[in-house]
Amino acid sequence: MKLIFVSGGVISGLGKGITASSIGRLLKARGLNVSMIKIDPYLNIDAGTMNPYEHGEVFVLNDGGEVDLDLGNYERFLDIDLNSDHNITTGKVYRSVIENERHGNYLGKTVQIIPHITDEIKRRITSIARESGADVTIVELGGTVGDMESMPFLEAARQLGRDLGRTENVMFVHTTLIPIMGSVGEEKTKPTQHSVKELMAIGIRPDIIIGRCSQPICEAARAKIAMFCDVDESAVISTPDARSIYEVPLNLERQGVADIIIDRMKLMPMTGKRDMTKWESFLSNILSPVREVTIAVVGKYTSLADSYLSHIEALTHAGSERKCKVNVRFIDSDSLLSEGPASLLSDVHGVLIPGGFGNRGIEGKIEATRYARENKIPFLGVCLGFQIATIEIARHVLGLKDANSTEFDKDTQDPVICLMHEQEGVDDMGATMRLGAQNVILDKDSKAYGLYGSERISERHRHRYEVNNGYVDQLESAGWRFVGRSENGDTMEVGQLEGHPFFMASQFHPEFKSRPMRPSPLHLGLVDAAIEYKGSE
Repeated sequence: MKLIFVSGGVISGLGKGITASSIGRLLKARGLNVSMIKIDPYLNIDAGTMNPYEHGEVFVLNDGGEVDLDLGNYERFLDIDLNSDHNITTGKVYRSVIENERHGNYLGKTVQIIPHITDEIKRRITSIARESGADVTIVELGGTVGDMESMPFLEAARQLGRDLGRTENVMFVHTTLIPIMGSVGEEKTKPTQHSVKELMAIGIRPDIIIGRCSQPICEAARAKIAMFCDVDESAVISTPDARSIYEVPLNLERQGVADIIIDRMKLMPMTGKRDMTKWESFLSNILSPVREVTIAVVGKYTSLADSYLSHIEALTHAGSERKCKVNVRFIDSDSLLSEGPASLLSDVHGVLIPGGFGNRGIEGKIEATRYARENKIPFLGVCLGFQIATIEIARHVLGLKDANSTEFDKDTQDPVICLMHEQEGVDDMGATMRLGAQNVILDKDSKAYGLYGSERISERHRHRYEVNNGYVDQLESAGWRFVGRSENGDTMEVGQLEGHPFFMASQFHPEFKSRPMRPSPLHLGLVDAAIEYKGSE
């Protein structure tokens, strides 16, 4: 078992997740089998009940796990499918230890942080690493060194280094900030020195230091960090601001990060050299597009881009496929009511309504959908966006003026969207929705079938409400065809509006399975339609 721990110091948001993902990408490019684990020090059991403003989007895995968005980066960079065990939280750890104590599993001993909490953390890490069968498992330690919440996880990591052997089985990679001060642009290494000193006080000496800076680190700063942090100068890695997150693996490769890890851990890659040609081509299309379009993302968490991270990446993947730069314009849905949809959407080439919960901003989303439908602007609705499209068509095409979802109006006369039958009587909010990968059957004469190239597909879900089957015939008579349904035929999954160049919506979340070189079919369809729409202007 070989483990690489990635920690962070000085400030949060340094890109530990991208660093960990990039290292995994490089090792996989050498033919190694790589697995990933994300440790989150919050007390929540999972990310499912968190507001996106708190922690960014909630990413959903095949098994229905609602997890931190970094697991989305892991899946995208490595093109792998993870499960909920790969996200370890303080809540999961403490719940397990307390349950064990209640069952008497500790034989009357006083239950303490050390050894009981740290042993549970170690058990989870080693179990995941073992069961994955990976050559190496990368463990991202959430939070910042020095945080009280992170201490048990750092201690567990230290113990694993001792248990498994630091010589070749465990490595520590530390990401840290190198600020630039003054008009002369001097790179300051003192924050890094203090961060590493704090890490060493815990008993962990980093093997590689990743220095985040707005520019490449100069040789003098690199030498100073190597001296005061007791690492080889070649192991001080510069990660300046990148034009795209997908550029980071190539930057690390140029500095020999994969070689350092392979040599130190005595890994035996399938190939001696990297195979990143497809990745380089994918990145080239992002950095050197031949065309561009603008897609409006209309939501209520638009002031934090991470709330819709998977949509942004799915549009990037689709754009690369077509050598097209996709400019994402975030529009707060409430502003559509005060300013009018024409003032905000008249110059866009596509509209995307993402998922969400609660009634704030709903009427603005309905107005955006109506504007896209009436003006033949390419439209994609996802999850809530699928329900919004259904409500809009019911109101303004069928003439059911009171049409709504019972989530927003329990007393609506026309509940075209209603609570799923299996959700009735469910009180707990966490992990109780329809979650994870489910099969969907597509009509062979639909645009969705043309995009997927298959009648049976599997996509990830996260919802409590669905189209009311009592209104399906009426809606289809208005041209809102349900061209995708659940395997048993009971749940409407994909809608397609007849007579519109591209007006589609899905109850599932196609963005969660989008990958570089293999974009989400529905996002690719939206980008294709946007390119065509722009060309016809």
